Amino acid sequence: MARLLSVNVGMPKDVSWHGRTVHTGIWKTPVAGPVMARRLNLDGDGQGDLAGHGGEQRAVLVYQADSLAYWRTHLGRDGSAPADSSQDIGFGMFGENFTVEGLADAEVCIGDRYRIGQAEFEVTQPRVTCYRLGLRLDAPDLPSLLVQHGRPGFYLRVITEGLVRAGDEIVRTRRGRHELTVAEIDALLYLPDRDRGKLEAAVDIPALSPGWRQSFQDLLHESAPSDARTSAPAIGTEPGWNGFRPLRVEAVVPESSTITSIHLVAQDGTALPPALPGQYLTVRIPEAGAPPPVRSYSLSSPPGGPAYRISVKREGQVSGYLHTKIHAGARIDTAAPRGEFVLAPGNEPVLLISAGVGITPVLAMLHQLAAERSERDIWWLHTAHNTEQQAFAQEAHALLDTLHSAHELVFHTAPDAAPETLPATVTHARLSPRILAGLGLPPDASAYVCGPEQFMTSVTKALVDLGLDPASVHTELFGTLAPINPGLTPAAHVPPHPPAGEPGTGPLVTFVRSGLTVPWNEATAPSLLELAEACDVPTRWSCRTGVCHTCVTTILSGEAVYRTDPLELPPPGRLLVCCASPATDVVLDM
Repeated sequence: MARLLSVNVGMPKDVSWHGRTVHTGIWKTPVAGPVMARRLNLDGDGQGDLAGHGGEQRAVLVYQADSLAYWRTHLGRDGSAPADSSQDIGFGMFGENFTVEGLADAEVCIGDRYRIGQAEFEVTQPRVTCYRLGLRLDAPDLPSLLVQHGRPGFYLRVITEGLVRAGDEIVRTRRGRHELTVAEIDALLYLPDRDRGKLEAAVDIPALSPGWRQSFQDLLHESAPSDARTSAPAIGTEPGWNGFRPLRVEAVVPESSTITSIHLVAQDGTALPPALPGQYLTVRIPEAGAPPPVRSYSLSSPPGGPAYRISVKREGQVSGYLHTKIHAGARIDTAAPRGEFVLAPGNEPVLLISAGVGITPVLAMLHQLAAERSERDIWWLHTAHNTEQQAFAQEAHALLDTLHSAHELVFHTAPDAAPETLPATVTHARLSPRILAGLGLPPDASAYVCGPEQFMTSVTKALVDLGLDPASVHTELFGTLAPINPGLTPAAHVPPHPPAGEPGTGPLVTFVRSGLTVPWNEATAPSLLELAEACDVPTRWSCRTGVCHTCVTTILSGEAVYRTDPLELPPPGRLLVCCASPATDVVLDM
């Protein structure tokens, strides 16, 4: 018979961790007497990171007394540690709200319903892998071990609110559809060699939380036969090549007073792998500095054309070198086209919105639409300083003229020398939210926005305010990615920099988006993630043990090794930086 042994609650608090502050609600302690189970949580309980914990689908976390005993043995915790210390494994120590007798992860199914006291609950998903469990128990590898050993625990949704208390009997009132257990669902997400039949069953479980269902839908799509897919191939896979290869400069063409295009072809004259419209090239320029600087530039050329064309704005040492020193016949080390800011197929209207040199990826998209003789409703909105600085004006206009339904609107923010000669498509104004609101843009459109960060933020908000689905507004930014650091309290922004202390003597690690190259020092930063953090390079992570793949990063060149084996390897050309270190000089898209 299953029974509720302990009810555990706790409010979020700030905890010091690796020189930073984590806001977490994982500290739970048993409470005596009845506790009210409400739709979002138990009375007296709270979560520090509502993006990953809590909410209606994760109102109550359950863990088994049998699993607590298992981990005492596995981790060598004999029970002699002081209660509530990181070495103690008592009720609530795994952050669970309900410590239970019975209800093993290998027996409970997603969608099962249970009556406990006055309340009724439904099983929605396994526990999320999270570094904070390792923090709580001073066992950093624990998030990975929970998955490996099939003991994750699970979340409950509150179907009927009511009082619960330690000692209540737990009675199953309904079995979940397809009877997939918590352990099976957990393994299906985090472990390799997935059963497609189980994936299909998982997405058909109504009780499964939306986030997990979406993950399984994505996995189903990835495992579908290639001829059944409609979207772009995975980034970092063929077509393309590994690392850097030298390409020959075929031509250098000024496009405006500040932007120059460089046309690149294969040295042997063979065809280059086609790029997707919106992707970029990463180039390495040894002559521009030591260590050789690495930069990324959008492709502005027609996808599938005989040459790659990158268009570079002069605004620093490397771009200055490309503007003044590069010439036809020169060689440039280049990584294969990549990037997720790509034009998706469809029939809905398309908004191509850019500012300055942000025109480059959307121009490639416009080329693709023109080549397809697209009948979609296409809006071309571009802003530039003035005519002198507006690149590709004639090229874009000619492409738009070939399309069935195209709208061309250009905005100059500064006076032009001869305003009387400007075409009717040009307006002297800033592309503000007010102007966007007056254009009659179709709310069912897909939008592609590229330009300075402030411009993209403003335009994105304006489009969403006009009724566009936020998921249909796509942006491209060559600066650092927005970090994902669950639970960390915000800190003052610090530009990327070499790590403190003596420089390392190991392989060179280049963080492309951050424009930083530093030597490896294993003593101070065992993993590439820890090196990035020491350099204040924005990072993305969650479990920090090779389970969740939040930290997956493109490795442009070089080789890395895993200090601990991930539960599932990422695709070729991708790396889990949380558990990897460099074997050679490496270039990372961070």
